[in-house]
Amino acid sequence: MGARKQQRKEGRQRRAAEGDDGALREKRSFHRGEVVNFHPRAEDFARDEFLEDYLLKGWVPPKPVLSRGMRITAFGSCFAANITRHLSAIGFDLSRDRDPEVYISRLGDAMVNTASILGQFQWALENAKQSEELWHGYKAEGYGYDEAIRLRTRDVFLATDFFIVTLGLSEVWYDEKTGGTFWRAVPEDAFDPTRHKFRVQSFAKTKADLEEIHRLIRTHVPHAKVLFTLSPIALAATFRPVSCLTANTASKAIIRAALDEFLREHEDELNRSLFYFPSMELVMRCFIDPWSEDERHPESYVIDTVMKVFEAAFCEGAVTLTEAVEVFRMFRARNLRAIAKRRDDSKEERKLVKRAKKADREGRELRREAKGNETRIGAVLPMQDETPRH
Repeated sequence: MGARKQQRKEGRQRRAAEGDDGALREKRSFHRGEVVNFHPRAEDFARDEFLEDYLLKGWVPPKPVLSRGMRITAFGSCFAANITRHLSAIGFDLSRDRDPEVYISRLGDAMVNTASILGQFQWALENAKQSEELWHGYKAEGYGYDEAIRLRTRDVFLATDFFIVTLGLSEVWYDEKTGGTFWRAVPEDAFDPTRHKFRVQSFAKTKADLEEIHRLIRTHVPHAKVLFTLSPIALAATFRPVSCLTANTASKAIIRAALDEFLREHEDELNRSLFYFPSMELVMRCFIDPWSEDERHPESYVIDTVMKVFEAAFCEGAVTLTEAVEVFRMFRARNLRAIAKRRDDSKEERKLVKRAKKADREGRELRREAKGNETRIGAVLPMQDETPRH
């Protein structure tokens, strides 16, 4: 313990012995439990252990579990396409390459909600299908319940050693009559307002879908490992009567919370045969401004970082975590430089910055005064029980 810290401690103890309530209040703190992981500070991003301590802790296996020769099936939201392309490029065996015509290959990044992903498992493995056409591609073209495609999809699933399921959003269109969910949305020429409805999938429904996906894989492909991840790519638009920014936050939060509870309830499998990779957190919390011009898709170098970190955590014979940290540092530095280069040094911007600095100083002073008032009030009030109440 440093000399100054020791002096402060001894001072508190002396004042407390003299009956100083303020010293008691200063000394008390809350029990932290057996596990405490802190949020990173600015300087922590430059640490060698940053990814391991602040991003990946608790979510990666003791050693990589993906080896070349294992059969991988990756599909779900549009972020799945990035994982598929990257793993294929570095020599892994992807179902998209083995059978590019099945729907999970042709539209492997178009099944953006848990219901549509579950639907592919139910259809392929148990021949369950809806009575109405709900599957449509990028241009609203229909995809029917082709039996040959179903059997080929079943073969792909049954041969899979490692599933990567990328989740995307919670907003869905569904058929009220059958309860079936559309892959994407309802084609304009097929829309029937009496039966085609919009909703935000609930936490309970999302978690139930995850449980059923897990059950089907464990029933039909018991040897397979399963990894879930959540795409950072935002909604292009919302069908709710609220702003898209707030709707997107809710959409991601529902999935992330449901996924977290699902994983906590399968702790016996976690990091053994069931995995989570924090791609969304890496993109949204480890870069200052990760977005390309559309403000929805990450910059290509951010995606490269995600792929390298994934390799280090899960792929045998690939990059090491030390190398992944170097890639992260390199591209984070590029990200910071890119932000600086975008700076508009116009006369109008300089005026705005000058006004902002003045407003910031005034705001700081007001908060400082308010905090001082709180301190003075607290000094004359009797000490309260500081134990958190639930």
